[in-house]
Amino acid sequence: MAADPRAKAATLNLRRRLLSSSCRLFFPEDPVKIIRSKGQYLYDEQGREFLDCINNVAHVGHCHPIVVQAAHEQNLVLNTNSRYLHDNIVDYAQRLSETLPKELSVFYFLNSGSEANDLALRLARQYTGHQDVLVLDHAYHGHLSSLIDISPYKFRDLDGQKEWVHVVCTPISTQVSFHPQTWTTWQCLSLQAPLPDTYRGLYREDHPNPAEAYANEVKNVINIAQEKGRKIAAFFAESLPSVAGQIIPPAGYFSQVAEHIRRAGGLFVADEIQVGFGRVGKHFWAFQLEGESFVPDIVTMGKSIGNGHPVACVATTQAVSRAFEATGVEYFNTFGGNPVSCAVGLAVLDVLETEQLQAHATNVGNFLMEHLSQQKAKHPIIGDVRGTGLFIGVDLIKDETLRTPATEEAEYLVSRLKENYILLSTDGPGRNVLKFKPPLCFSLDNAQHVVAKLDDILTDMEEKVRSCKTLRIQPNSAKHPSEGTHPTQIL
Repeated sequence: MAADPRAKAATLNLRRRLLSSSCRLFFPEDPVKIIRSKGQYLYDEQGREFLDCINNVAHVGHCHPIVVQAAHEQNLVLNTNSRYLHDNIVDYAQRLSETLPKELSVFYFLNSGSEANDLALRLARQYTGHQDVLVLDHAYHGHLSSLIDISPYKFRDLDGQKEWVHVVCTPISTQVSFHPQTWTTWQCLSLQAPLPDTYRGLYREDHPNPAEAYANEVKNVINIAQEKGRKIAAFFAESLPSVAGQIIPPAGYFSQVAEHIRRAGGLFVADEIQVGFGRVGKHFWAFQLEGESFVPDIVTMGKSIGNGHPVACVATTQAVSRAFEATGVEYFNTFGGNPVSCAVGLAVLDVLETEQLQAHATNVGNFLMEHLSQQKAKHPIIGDVRGTGLFIGVDLIKDETLRTPATEEAEYLVSRLKENYILLSTDGPGRNVLKFKPPLCFSLDNAQHVVAKLDDILTDMEEKVRSCKTLRIQPNSAKHPSEGTHPTQIL
């Protein structure tokens, strides 16, 4: 660390000069300069403490001493590639296998979630002999070119949808994409079926069987693809869609989707990069929310797996692995599975177990959900509170009838929370869903503190800011955004 720390303004000027503007900052108008961290807290250059509610990479807590020590001690001894025998990689694979269904018994180690999903795509294509991929609307699976192509969250702003990608998306008549300045509409380039969102999707909370209804939409997408002569290699989905707005799919949805996909000759890929390793509380893996009988064909892991160290993993079946091996082409990843990375991964598993962080996620998550639901009853801008464990979304709306996303209000609220030294962010196509994905050491006191500040700010908004005045619009006066209403400007 430099003896004379650089001033924040100087750091910002250097960043603007040397880094691409596409590498964006949180709070670009007044970015936070973070110089150290511990547990669930981040500290700026003036020593001010910020509560981190969104960093799901520092899974067991920033700079956890056991994880740091494991990396340091292994670095002192050896760090090399996986072409040499070493105990760490096999010990780590064994430990991971104990958390997964027995069918998922072959492991590949990599450096990032993007690498993991790219390999999953290769595995699925090799095993099935097919090329096409089905993904959910607003999905994001990584920054590699192969993954941008299967990430509607990104490709709609770039080259558009490839012929071999089939998006499970909302019908044109009900779909609106929200931008902070304008309302714009778009349609899927080929196939249309909805995201399994029971709050603002096609089949909502009052539907008798939303899981079956949404799964049937996927079946329709498959049928349309097959009529065009396309063959499905895989269905990719986050076990709990995150970028799409902290979505909790209805129970049974993924099981039924897997049946349709496998009947079409494809594989089911569960992306656990944002939601695995005990975050959901009830289970170690989010896909296990579907029940013990549900087993994906491929599971991808990243982010939280290394607590900030670049580690990733793909777990799959013997059959899928053998098909990949049959090509005769070696799979080698220079740093994937190196002794230091595996030592870090093992340390993360140790901390999760010894500190009982999965149970802690359940307890704190339940407490936070309960208190956020109390705020929903008090503040009409809160349309929905959903989640499990420490994966929680708070959906902010402009009106109860249309559930129009309160985009500007959400941005304003996040900014006010930052002024109170609480770091939160938004997700969803309308950028209106407050996302809670803190380090798992996030405490009951932290949860209580955040909810109290949220209450204070929302109360102040309702008293002083006109953006909350029309939240309870009567049905006969409600208009769809495309009919001429515009987002309310915050004063």
